[in-house]
Amino acid sequence: MNTQQSVEKPQRWVVKIGSALLTANGKGLDMAAIADWTAQMAQLRQQGIELVLVSSGAVAVGMSRLGWTERPHALHDLQAAAALGQMGLVQAYESCFQKFGLHTAQVLLGHDDISARDRYLNARGTLTTLLKLGVIPVVNENDTVVTDEIRFGDNDTLAALVANLIDADRLVILTDQDGLYNADPRSNPDARLVTEAAVDDVSLEQMAGGSAGALGRGGMVTKIRAAKLAARSGANTVIVGGALDEVLLRLSLQQSLGTLLKAGRRPLVARKQWLAGMSRVNGVVQLDDGAVKVLRESGRSLLPVGVRAVSGSFGRGDLVSCTDAGGHEIARGLVNYNVFDAQQIIGKGSEQIEDILGYRCEEELIHRDNLVLV
Repeated sequence: MNTQQSVEKPQRWVVKIGSALLTANGKGLDMAAIADWTAQMAQLRQQGIELVLVSSGAVAVGMSRLGWTERPHALHDLQAAAALGQMGLVQAYESCFQKFGLHTAQVLLGHDDISARDRYLNARGTLTTLLKLGVIPVVNENDTVVTDEIRFGDNDTLAALVANLIDADRLVILTDQDGLYNADPRSNPDARLVTEAAVDDVSLEQMAGGSAGALGRGGMVTKIRAAKLAARSGANTVIVGGALDEVLLRLSLQQSLGTLLKAGRRPLVARKQWLAGMSRVNGVVQLDDGAVKVLRESGRSLLPVGVRAVSGSFGRGDLVSCTDAGGHEIARGLVNYNVFDAQQIIGKGSEQIEDILGYRCEEELIHRDNLVLV
């Protein structure tokens, strides 16, 4: 058995399945293939691997139901096809996963849900809570209302951003190709499958030249770019043929399949680097001595009880600076409450937040995953 020795067994995966695989190239949902993938994912869950499924196919399924053979260009036609197809897609996953006693949850994301930091925190919180509950989120772009100006562009990109969102260990892109070749295998009989490469290899996009199929918006280039996005939070990416026998289970056994693109950094380090690199600080949170000690020595979250004062003009999800009593910066992080609400709960126990504000987003003012020492 060939193994990928350099990759530790991941515990949180994002699995993306493309339109051509799901719909048997436009012939309607391939229920046999979906049943096979869901059976494999059920076994991965038994192994303790948490899963988020990013599924293309809504537009393609809608097209099939409407009898359309070519992807429409008019925005409202695309949105109508997506609305119709999303129903069939979700029903298919729900029925297949229920056979294994697993619940699924539909999560439709738009560009603003990722780019706006308050929505980013909401989306992250929802997905991580679903994973803790043992639910498999089925994610798709909200194609029924999105416009070309604000769309992700393809579900490869969406899958990579979801990997960032949940700190995934691995992004698996299931496609109708074996992986990335160093040349186009359709025109070059000497083309060789690239089994492993560093994600920052500048030659990858040149190798990946070509266009998407008739049903999808992506192509191999978008998959390479998605791998680079996923690497920002330390996730390795595997681009692999989804029709391979037991492909997901074999990947869990570290078999060398498809193309492995290595991030080259550990997930926690990568996330902290991302936070540290955010330049715009919107406010200041002054800590008491106990909170300073906890952050420096224990690496725990910042609770409201350890905060003496807040200043600035920040909203939920904004970057704030954490200082000691002398004004020396200790850390930076994404805050869970806006400045007006934060002013009311500082110095108070987390159990008092709901009584004071009438709601509670989180028990922490800044979660440790969104906090970096400076």
